[in-house]
Amino acid sequence: MDWNKAFEPLIAQYRGKPHPLEYKSRYQLLVMVLLSAQDSDRHINELAPGFFRAFPSMDKLATATEGELHALLNTVRNFENKTKWLMKLAPQVGTDDAIPQNLADLTKLSGIGRKSANVILRESHLPAEGVIVDLHVVRVAPRLGIAQGDNPEKIEKALMAALDIETWGEAGMALSFLGREVCRPASPQCPRCVMNSVCGYRAQVVSGTPLRA
Repeated sequence: MDWNKAFEPLIAQYRGKPHPLEYKSRYQLLVMVLLSAQDSDRHINELAPGFFRAFPSMDKLATATEGELHALLNTVRNFENKTKWLMKLAPQVGTDDAIPQNLADLTKLSGIGRKSANVILRESHLPAEGVIVDLHVVRVAPRLGIAQGDNPEKIEKALMAALDIETWGEAGMALSFLGREVCRPASPQCPRCVMNSVCGYRAQVVSGTPLRA
């Protein structure tokens, strides 16, 4: 399978589409990506205005107390750990302009793993050093057949091996949008999917073979 060729219509459909997090700066992007782990983008978008009124910049965030952050973030999943990460991250970075611009340095920050770092690089229009693998990509990539299993690191490695580096920045986000909009967990809309001609999951539907999740 020539996955680079197969991905062309998918990337064309979603190229440049902004991440669902409604950020207004790289500082806001970094904080919101951290907060959105295991939570919904919609929820983080709802609480973000109040949070950023209180802490409009990285240096202001560095002055935050645990109690102040808990009051603003107590509805966020895993908020206690995320509070600790923010309190460590903010003085570690210092200012908005000092936010790292490569994957190695981003993943040194508290609470920022490869997925988060890849999102930040993509949204910052910086060169991709990996492929975004969120919960949607974990579902969609194995369905297509480009990866196997449910381990995000192994799925990212499979995507990086199958796709040219020039497509890494858009490929993961395109798969994520496909999973959000079309390739849903319980009711994938295969007939309107731009990947249905190369999809292993779709082939099982047509053949009558029991579907894999």
